[in-house]
Amino acid sequence: QVQLVESGGGSAQAGESLRLSCAASGSTPSDYWIGWFRKSVGGDREAVATIDTRGNIRNTPSLKDRFTISRDNQKNTVDLQMNNLTPEDTAMYYCAAAPRSKWLPFRADQYDYWGKGTLVNISS
Repeated sequence: QVQLVESGGGSAQAGESLRLSCAASGSTPSDYWIGWFRKSVGGDREAVATIDTRGNIRNTPSLKDRFTISRDNQKNTVDLQMNNLTPEDTAMYYCAAAPRSKWLPFRADQYDYWGKGTLVNISS
């Protein structure tokens, strides 16, 4: 099993930045893709970005200019740098782990383990 804990959420003003972090532990986190998803109130769960230990990345095209995913394989952490935030970015953000056998997983059902989420609230 892989345990995932998100941190770094909070409140910010439009135009500001936040950095989320996902700490992975348990059975060999390096065997997994770590992805970020988000879900707003009344919205569907949306994939944001995912990364493997080799640096292969898949981004949601509409967010890739503002959101950057990175991974520290030594620390088993995956960060999501979010810049120029807007109220539309308000959501619960989750990190999740998918087996490395999958290629560029971007569907929630491809992920086996999930964190509890961290709330991001952006005001105008």
